[in-house]
Amino acid sequence: MQKVYTSMDEFNKQNKDLDTGLLFEQNTEILKTPLNICGKTVPNRLVCQAMEGCDGTADGSPDTLTKRRYERFAKGGAGLIWFEATAVMEEGRANPRQLYITENNLDDFKHQVEAIKETALKTNGYEPIVIMQATHSGRYSKPQGTPAPLIAYNNPIFEKDNPILSDRIVTDEYLDRVGEALVNGAKLAERAGFDGVDIKCCHRYLNSELLSAYNREGRYGGSFENRTRLLRESIKGAVENCSNSFIVSSRLNVYDGFPYPYGFGVKTDGSLDFDPTEPDLLIKELCKYGVRLLNITMGNPYFNPHVNRPYARGGYEAPEHPLEGVARVLKGTAKLKESNPEMAIICSAVSYLGVAAPNVVAAFIKENKFDLAGFGRTIFAYPDFANDILKNGGMDKNKICICCSKCTEIMRTPGGTPGCVIRDQEVYKPIYQKQCGSVKK
Repeated sequence: MQKVYTSMDEFNKQNKDLDTGLLFEQNTEILKTPLNICGKTVPNRLVCQAMEGCDGTADGSPDTLTKRRYERFAKGGAGLIWFEATAVMEEGRANPRQLYITENNLDDFKHQVEAIKETALKTNGYEPIVIMQATHSGRYSKPQGTPAPLIAYNNPIFEKDNPILSDRIVTDEYLDRVGEALVNGAKLAERAGFDGVDIKCCHRYLNSELLSAYNREGRYGGSFENRTRLLRESIKGAVENCSNSFIVSSRLNVYDGFPYPYGFGVKTDGSLDFDPTEPDLLIKELCKYGVRLLNITMGNPYFNPHVNRPYARGGYEAPEHPLEGVARVLKGTAKLKESNPEMAIICSAVSYLGVAAPNVVAAFIKENKFDLAGFGRTIFAYPDFANDILKNGGMDKNKICICCSKCTEIMRTPGGTPGCVIRDQEVYKPIYQKQCGSVKK
């Protein structure tokens, strides 16, 4: 089993041995610098990624554990908090407790955003930018706790010899309504006080799946224009229906890690090699609409999690060293930044780097290979990671995420509310024991 890096020497040696090409910078001061996006100032270059807690109320409002989590994130010092997946349609919820924004619970979201801003200002002296992730879960929809997939097309890589019934393949008319719901979600997000919205297009949820709908017929399949239609039109609608200072963005899958014609961002020769051609075209189209911030990711956490969240321990033996997975994401992100210099880009997949993460992302940011560093699983384990980096110059090896995948284990169980079993034991060890059994390190 691989281990997360607890010393710089460990990382530098393995980085050299594997020849991954990951950059490293001793001086991390650049992470303290602010960044202007659409007239709003991100106080520093550190980002809390969208980490779903599956712990809202039945009507989709933030509940006790939700509020606790965001209080911890707010105190932690990150300049940008990417608020977790929030459904815009009931049937598109990934679980019965996924957050779901509506007219009826708008005030609950207002209070949540206000609490984040007030807590951060009181603790750190500045308010973070807070962006809401608007989602439809597509094939991973489970609004009543049992699978109720809504898919763009049947994918034999997933379904194999057991295709999902054709009545679960969404129609063009239904996708029109999804687009309207995403735009409405953006408007609700602005009214709730969020600084921006993410029209979610990643990890094989509905918008992301459409990007690879090469063999789908109709207005949402086949051509590049059709496959990107839902994302483009919902982003365009959000831009047109929200104020100029409201940030419209996307958490965007630029590489699925599945062979063509079932994967986006891959070469058409049957290999799994990253091909940035269509992702680059898509980013350029979104830029025309006024998008100036994108949160880049790869892979599918349900199917090939080693691609987007390299781990020390997971559900299967990964076909590559985790550091090679990190390198694919960071170097692929850098390639897209190079051809889209006007776009502020957030990276992903850095939790496995452990204490070396600040030095690696600082090096990439210094070389203008992306602009902000997104931390995902880390924030469950180590919500004050940003303050330690900004004030102490680095991360505490005794607080880092160990990439053991226990948070994911909880999330995959019925009714599970994920968090860090190792670093936040008082709350999440009992939850893990109830949902998954005894804790084995």
